[in-house]
Amino acid sequence: MEYHENVSINQIMPLVPSSKYSGSPILFNGHLQTIIPALFRPNISLPFERERINTPDGDFLDLDWLRNNHPKLIILSHGLEGDSQRPYMKGMAKHFFQNGFDVLCWNFRGCSGSMNKRPVFYHSGATHDLQTVISHAAAGYDQVNLIGFSLGGNLTLKYLGELSDPLPIHRAVAISVPLHLESSCHKISTGENIIYSNRFLKTLKQKVRQKAKLFPEQLNEAALASVKTLQDFDDVFTGPLHGFTGAKDYYEQCSSIHFLSKIKTPTLVINALNDPFLSDHCFPKALASQLDNVFMEFPDTGGHVGFRPLKRNQIYWSEKRALEFITRDDYFTPN
Repeated sequence: MEYHENVSINQIMPLVPSSKYSGSPILFNGHLQTIIPALFRPNISLPFERERINTPDGDFLDLDWLRNNHPKLIILSHGLEGDSQRPYMKGMAKHFFQNGFDVLCWNFRGCSGSMNKRPVFYHSGATHDLQTVISHAAAGYDQVNLIGFSLGGNLTLKYLGELSDPLPIHRAVAISVPLHLESSCHKISTGENIIYSNRFLKTLKQKVRQKAKLFPEQLNEAALASVKTLQDFDDVFTGPLHGFTGAKDYYEQCSSIHFLSKIKTPTLVINALNDPFLSDHCFPKALASQLDNVFMEFPDTGGHVGFRPLKRNQIYWSEKRALEFITRDDYFTPN
């Protein structure tokens, strides 16, 4: 590891010039690097403690805790149709827990195994729920850090850009982030990537059918027949349910790329160049060189929320990288 002594984070160009990550040669493209870690990572057993908290609008959120009674806390946010038990969440949680942190993995509305009470769902810009979690969890900690994956990464970045006072958050890491929602949604819904969007659509539609029975006036189950893509779903359901005119309005208002310049918290964005979910707009190198606090790292490989190590039992590179960024006072080139 190369280490720059006595150099403040804000004195280094936020675009990390080169990444040291290189994955297994057997996983030779972004699809394999995405699918294999998601489906075949060894199970990680962790002593989670579940807590249910109420939201200001009369709903609830389920939180899964790992406690060391440490003064430093990590809050993890999952991706689209994920939950606190996904392999990438548990891998990151384990790494920080073993390094002395308390860890909180929270579940978005309707993602914990229990249907939430309101007709609304979660979405890429629902920072009010992240704020509820932070406000509840931060008491008693000297330091709070955020890590978000994919949709949770977008949510994390938007939240940080909205903060008027960054002091409560020490550092943040966002991994495999669709910084520009509309173009990324289009990419995942076309060509060989459509297998991913169809998988997401299947579970999203199931949730609409369940909720429509409880809220028939707010959710029209018959409208599912017109939903063929994720953008269709956002146009018919996500947008209108959450106060947007449709998918385009939702994407424009919630894309985290519009909030990066306002972020005051030291933050690392890691997007692999071969990520099958991300459009070209998710690698804004010109913008990165202009930012004061957001550092961008674009490894050649890694897939979407992948970054599998050479050997199965090794720590994932993204987990080591996140810990390095959050715990180092000075900037360094990555391992």
